[in-house]
Amino acid sequence: MKLAVVGATGLVGSEILEVLEEHNFPFDELLLVASERSAGKKITFKGKEYTVIGLKQAVAEKPDIAIFSAGGNTSKEWAPLFAEAGTIVIDNSSAWRMDPSKKLVVPEINGKVLRIDDRIIANPNCSTIQMVLALAPLREKYGIKRIVVSTYQSVTGTGKDAVDQMMAERKGEEATMVYPYKIDLNVLPHIDVFQENGYTKEEMKMINETKKIFGDDSIQVTATAVRIPVMGGHSESVNVEFHKDFDLDEVKRLLSNTPGVVLEDDPANNVYPMPLNAHKKDEVFVGRLRRDDTQPNTLNMWIVADNLRKGAATNAVQIAEYLMEHSMA
Repeated sequence: MKLAVVGATGLVGSEILEVLEEHNFPFDELLLVASERSAGKKITFKGKEYTVIGLKQAVAEKPDIAIFSAGGNTSKEWAPLFAEAGTIVIDNSSAWRMDPSKKLVVPEINGKVLRIDDRIIANPNCSTIQMVLALAPLREKYGIKRIVVSTYQSVTGTGKDAVDQMMAERKGEEATMVYPYKIDLNVLPHIDVFQENGYTKEEMKMINETKKIFGDDSIQVTATAVRIPVMGGHSESVNVEFHKDFDLDEVKRLLSNTPGVVLEDDPANNVYPMPLNAHKKDEVFVGRLRRDDTQPNTLNMWIVADNLRKGAATNAVQIAEYLMEHSMA
């Protein structure tokens, strides 16, 4: 097994390496790959020092699996070249997600759609992953009619420069502006670029990806994506209308028995999900479960996950694990 991590010097790339180590992912050879300007850098992984190589050299090495986290433009240009060389690409960017010829995968939900000849596999948007994982068992039981989601997203979703901006502002220092406004002590209802319909690209990702992952275009989804000055993970307020009525205790049982989901729902003792506690964890945390009394069959939920983990690195590694487990790689 020859494994490549493309974008190994970035925030998500570093997280992928951590997850690979924690999961004890089996490989014989590891290639750490980045842009030409980062080639030659040294990264220590599991006690061994690796030299970062460029993309051209990585393609020539013909890895079995390449986990990409290097941005959409890089993925568009290089993923097909890796695929032509026989590599299975698991891509973290938005480049391939809505391509009808590419699978968009959360292994616990739709890993079974993968086929041995899939060469480019898309990793969903971080906010989408945590929401659909929490909703999947409820959808199976009650059917989903409509989802209203508002996100509260960590600066880590933008990358290292955004974290640097926030921390500099917090210290009262001059900051390189990644966002159009100050982020510390502020809230920005603006993630990614605005579209003609008034939604941002991030909001449209959640809308379109949810339908694709569930394989159901009838689900109505509307989203508002907001950046907040926290690290550790993304939070979501989700209002979901089911086709059938539900029992709250049964909802809790279903979520408690869902792999990758942790129920934290004891408001009397101030137990509910928070990014502070989700940081560096692979699971999706769910709480604040309560019936929406304003309309039938509707539930309110609060969903939190580390966006660099299950929202990116962990899900990508789990796809690779699924491929190996089912002898596809």
